[in-house]
Amino acid sequence: MNEVFLDTETTGLSFKEGHKVVEIACIETKDLIPTGKVFHKLINPKRSMPSEAFNVHGFSEEFLKDKDTFDIIADEFLNFVKDKKIIIHNAPFDLGFLDGELGLLKKEKMDRKLVIDSLEVARNKFPGTSNSLDALCKKFNIDLSRRTKHNALLDCELLREVYIHLLGAKEPKFDLTNNIEAQSLNKTKDYSNTIVKISEDEIKKHKDFLKSELRKNFY
Repeated sequence: MNEVFLDTETTGLSFKEGHKVVEIACIETKDLIPTGKVFHKLINPKRSMPSEAFNVHGFSEEFLKDKDTFDIIADEFLNFVKDKKIIIHNAPFDLGFLDGELGLLKKEKMDRKLVIDSLEVARNKFPGTSNSLDALCKKFNIDLSRRTKHNALLDCELLREVYIHLLGAKEPKFDLTNNIEAQSLNKTKDYSNTIVKISEDEIKKHKDFLKSELRKNFY
């Protein structure tokens, strides 16, 4: 099953208080290696942009007014994440907005069985400390120089790096082995299962060899 790293930006902190999604980003990976497939949309929330939210992500009401509304991009988004493991940092926040938007369109909510909350993973690994995305990037020496504003696509990229560290795994590398060479190498791995019986004389000669040769290594 492929993974999707997902992040959103919004007009505020709660969908129930009338706030809306203004950006969705998803990066697809296979075994945590990017496949090259990305879903990224800026969304017209059809409402004003509070100054607090603007200061976080920098998307103004004027900038977003010619972007697609959520109902237009919903099916494309759902098809992108379908049947994939979804990794989100602080999942209840993003899911609250996504479920709210999908509910208005009479569409099914996000499947919680497929969601991994990386914040919970971090809290279990580093209890009693700050586990924000910024804090984890600093903890793992991940470059934050590009993060002057919150940006869903960049945050997905950072989250992938953080998640790899949280799992204690090494950064996956692309397999650049030439397919023909790989096939050739694989042919050499057809090992024989035949058991060869060694004679008593061969065992004796081997023991004599070890005694004579190992003795030399200690002088």
